[in-house]
Amino acid sequence: MQFTKENIEELNSKLKGKSAFEIITFFINELGNDITFGTSLGIEDQVITQMILSQTSDIDIFTLDTGRLFPETYDLIDRTSRKYKRNIKAYSPKHTEVEEMVETKGINLFYESIELRKHCCQIRKLNPLKRALEEKKAWFTGLRKSQSITRIDMQIVEWDENSSMLKINPLIDWSEQQVWDYIKAKKIPYNPLHDKGYPSIGCQPCTRAIEKDEDIRAGRWWWENPDTKECGLHAK
Repeated sequence: MQFTKENIEELNSKLKGKSAFEIITFFINELGNDITFGTSLGIEDQVITQMILSQTSDIDIFTLDTGRLFPETYDLIDRTSRKYKRNIKAYSPKHTEVEEMVETKGINLFYESIELRKHCCQIRKLNPLKRALEEKKAWFTGLRKSQSITRIDMQIVEWDENSSMLKINPLIDWSEQQVWDYIKAKKIPYNPLHDKGYPSIGCQPCTRAIEKDEDIRAGRWWWENPDTKECGLHAK
């Protein structure tokens, strides 16, 4: 079948009721290495990494190394690569863009305004993502509806306007408990910061631990309103 913007409704209908593993298997069988997976090393992405590598080693798996990740995240990249005997490719921002941004706007510009924070995300995340997705037809993500109010209307298959390709969300209907149950059952490595009050982990300066009664995304860009808390990778 066709994998275009016009076929999204057909794809979602076809995949309705399928398990995450079945969704991943379907696209691997249909697209082969024309599909890729971008991991942020969160628990959802660790589940998808395991599901992909349990059936093939031919799918590219990459991460965006912004240069400002937690040490624990870099350690998890190494532990994951060793466990599955598969290196995760890291895409970094261009040093000239980072240097110009820091020189003209400061090292911690993201605290100053939403516009400057998004500018930093553009340099450190979105621009490297474009290189990672070159010549691909689709990519997997670990998005879940219950993660954020900005994601409640997302479906299994979406059209990524930024990259003009399909975006596949195999865990879109999973609960956080389902993710943790799978992590523990399959003995999947995860970031120890999750055990210290960090349910969502991004760049170190933009992530904090949360309190028990806070939303799971409350620790990301905590100085902003909930409806702006996206870096642009998954904006509708």
